[in-house]
Amino acid sequence: MVVMVTGGAGYIGSHIVRGLRARGHAPVLLDDLRHGHAEAVRGFPLVQADIADDGAWERAHREHRFEAVIHMAADCQVGESMQHPGKYYRNNLAASLAMAETLLRLGVRRLVFSSTAAVYGDPHQDAIDEDHPCAPTNPYGETKLAFERALAWFRMAHGLESISLRYFNAAGAHPGGEIGEDHDPETHLIPNVLAVALGRNERVTIHGDDFPTPDGTCIRDYVHVDDLAEAHVLAIEALAAGEAGGAFNLGSERGHSVREVIEAARQVTGHPIPAAAGPRRPGDPPRLVASRRRIQDRFAWRPRTPDVRAIVASAWEWHRHRPRGFRA
Repeated sequence: MVVMVTGGAGYIGSHIVRGLRARGHAPVLLDDLRHGHAEAVRGFPLVQADIADDGAWERAHREHRFEAVIHMAADCQVGESMQHPGKYYRNNLAASLAMAETLLRLGVRRLVFSSTAAVYGDPHQDAIDEDHPCAPTNPYGETKLAFERALAWFRMAHGLESISLRYFNAAGAHPGGEIGEDHDPETHLIPNVLAVALGRNERVTIHGDDFPTPDGTCIRDYVHVDDLAEAHVLAIEALAAGEAGGAFNLGSERGHSVREVIEAARQVTGHPIPAAAGPRRPGDPPRLVASRRRIQDRFAWRPRTPDVRAIVASAWEWHRHRPRGFRA
């Protein structure tokens, strides 16, 4: 199957295209390279364009005849979304709606959407399942939820079949260190912790140590990026087989605090990794941990690398061999 991956040159997207190819599919990428890296997807067909560019979609479809889309392209920083909500509504919602309408005109009616655990907001249960009420606390989560809801109407009105995958915290790197996480600016915990071990920063900042958690720091569910990639491949294959869509969590069902992740990194790297507490980031809930029962039952998906220390170790291999990322 020929599959278009928007945002395919990004961190998660570059792992997905390798997962697709490993399963015998033919991935094609559409990425404006604002956040992605062409080097991460060398050897894959790349269309450099914005997802709202109708002409680029039409040219790409004439050339590649893709049959399905995995939609990854988005702005994804919670703090930035609180400061610039309009940017997130334009890029994550308006542009995605324009893309969906273009796909209908092209006759493409299978879509896997990169959503987020941020749709749940501040949850009231330990292991969040998909029936938990959605009440985002930031524009990032709000715009992702809005497009999820739009997809349900697109299915009803136009037959656009879709699956929304609600990520918890993507982390780690591809085995062998070929690709990994490289953002500018970097806002994710594990790369920032490892930057201290590499001597690039003096200390890591803990964004809030007064949350209602055992050690006062946020608890998150970390999922290896290759496990996320596998879930996307299973989802696109399920749509191709005529299975019903819906929303699915992608998590490990294990929660780790910021302090626990820092300690895992100390053990992996052998570096003391000094840490200092700073103010909370707006929009950060205290705890986000998934129930993965629905996707496990439907698609037999479960994380192959659920241990946070192993996730950190895979990221460490990437960062220590490419301390400047794709700029090296």
